[in-house]
Amino acid sequence: MKILAIESSCDETAASVVEDGRKVLSDIVASQVEEHKLYGGVVPEIASRRHIESISGVVSEALSEANLGFDGIDAVAVTYAPGLIGALLVGVSYAKGLAMMTEKPLVPVHHIAGHIAANYITHPDLEPPFLCLVVSGGHSHIVEVKSYTEYRVIGRTRDDAAGECFDKVARVLGFPYPGGKYIDEAAKRGRKTAYSFTHPKLSGCEYDFSFSGLKTAVINLVHTASQRGETVSADDLAASFQKTVADILGEKLFAAAKALGSKKLVIAGGVSANSGIREKMKKVADSLGAALYMPELKYCGDNAAMIGAQAYYDFLAGRRADESLNAAATLSLEDISTEFGRQ
Repeated sequence: MKILAIESSCDETAASVVEDGRKVLSDIVASQVEEHKLYGGVVPEIASRRHIESISGVVSEALSEANLGFDGIDAVAVTYAPGLIGALLVGVSYAKGLAMMTEKPLVPVHHIAGHIAANYITHPDLEPPFLCLVVSGGHSHIVEVKSYTEYRVIGRTRDDAAGECFDKVARVLGFPYPGGKYIDEAAKRGRKTAYSFTHPKLSGCEYDFSFSGLKTAVINLVHTASQRGETVSADDLAASFQKTVADILGEKLFAAAKALGSKKLVIAGGVSANSGIREKMKKVADSLGAALYMPELKYCGDNAAMIGAQAYYDFLAGRRADESLNAAATLSLEDISTEFGRQ
């Protein structure tokens, strides 16, 4: 089964053709990073306009690379939540029109489910159930993946997501946007123990995260040093900060996996490309005697291949949408199980 998938939840206009949820026939991404870099972050209105300008060409290129026409695809899939509402609406509107024109089924896909499914492409042998750590610019979750379409979120951030924290710390250190990769590069040159940061203590769910305090601590350290005329080593601070984030994520994943008896661990999302976090998760998995699955680096960030991978399993589960499909800026992963019934 060949699915044409569309992703436009943030600042990447992407289209892909994926066969049977595992084989990528094409993977096209039009990035807006250079333009948003001028503003130090994504400007939603600009992102939406660029999606409008790019989407038709990106879809055409994805079909061309797959050596297919519209008659060669079996369904159209699209990210409909969560994300920037204006950006999402571009993809949803285009996908609805395309599905109606070609008389193909329309499959709505949750963005976080797509990130998890990126691992199905990299690891054809991976099957649920498993425990997944999702870390990206907007999300930090620990998800119990019960099946290809059933999820239970057992831990989540209460404030900033890990990726958001990376970007804001990078900005105060003088790194360009997006800052995550620059912190990763600097951390390889720095000393992980140069600066010490406390881990947050949270009441309630023991698997929840909080990164706002860490972000504030780094920013205050840099500002205080500047006011005193002192020099801060960006490399050392990047290394210490990255180690702290990785340790926090690792501690929570370890605790959740041990409690659930999970022997199959997965990481996903843009921040899963970070070398320090990957290294830490390998140690966590080894300490538990568990297998660890990580997406290929090109599938860590936003892309349409991951949406096509998840769409295959959503399609098999009977998830369909019609012309009334709307985008949603926020939507829990757990809320999608019964949102679209079997048709």
